[in-house]
Amino acid sequence: MRIAVTGSIATDHLMVFPGRFEEQLLASQLDHVSLSFLVDTLDIRHGGVGANIAYGLARLGHHPLLVGSVGRDFAAHQAHLASLGVDMGAVRVSPTLHTARFICTTDASGNQLASFYAGAMAEASATDLTDVLRDDAAGIDFVHIGADDPAAMSRHTRACRALGMPFAADPSQQLARLDGPTVRELIDGAELLFTNAYERALLLDKTGWHEQDVLDRVGTWITTRGAKGSLIERRGEPVVEVDAVTTAEAVDPTGVGDAFRAGYLSATGHGHDAVGAARAGSALATLALRHVGPQTYEPDPALLEESLTASYGPGAAALMTGAPR
Repeated sequence: MRIAVTGSIATDHLMVFPGRFEEQLLASQLDHVSLSFLVDTLDIRHGGVGANIAYGLARLGHHPLLVGSVGRDFAAHQAHLASLGVDMGAVRVSPTLHTARFICTTDASGNQLASFYAGAMAEASATDLTDVLRDDAAGIDFVHIGADDPAAMSRHTRACRALGMPFAADPSQQLARLDGPTVRELIDGAELLFTNAYERALLLDKTGWHEQDVLDRVGTWITTRGAKGSLIERRGEPVVEVDAVTTAEAVDPTGVGDAFRAGYLSATGHGHDAVGAARAGSALATLALRHVGPQTYEPDPALLEESLTASYGPGAAALMTGAPR
């Protein structure tokens, strides 16, 4: 299965605060917060949800097509992804704007405070996904629509529906920006819907739908819950809970959800069911958690086999194997 990944492409500025944010927030003063955190480290890394997912797929042996908008400062990141096997033919370069910036501080509890500057991502809707999919010589079988410029997300979703192309809806961070009608449009008809636990609640609040309303409109709804694992839901079927792959080496949570998605999509491409795909996603997410930055982990087969076997038993390592199709 060949996958097109649409979504943000960014440079990440990642910082670590050795204390806990909650200890600095005074309940009586929340109406006028003014805080500055002295951080211990700064790491500048390649990022963006679209690029992160494409990176994970490429490291697992796929040849994903990345669709997004960047600035002329993207050359080093582009060369890095291309060298791994990501198809960069549908990445648009803005003549005037910088590549998006993600600026994030993580505290000792893994909580994060972040800001995102869109930059060239604001021009992502200039790409017509219909033309991209029609012109792609290798043939795309599935499209993942991740957090991006809202107009681009809507345009890509409409293109998939018009072409009858199966797609995953993954509005993630953009749910805070989107209104109810837009969220309803983005998820209606999706083969896969990805949220984390907080995004799940926000999605229901924004759409005004109940869980069953969502399940009437999507094929499979996957909700990630960090160390608690993930939920898999389908209309008319019981909810399935999938345990997480645990680790004592939690270094940086940035991009962990994107790694989960890459592992899930990869296993789906190998023909595994939703439970197997969620297990593969959890294994890759845990690997990403052990590294600073969302595009620095290397899916070592022996390490993945060890993690999968320890968590799910003999035979689970097969979730990461097989030729992409």
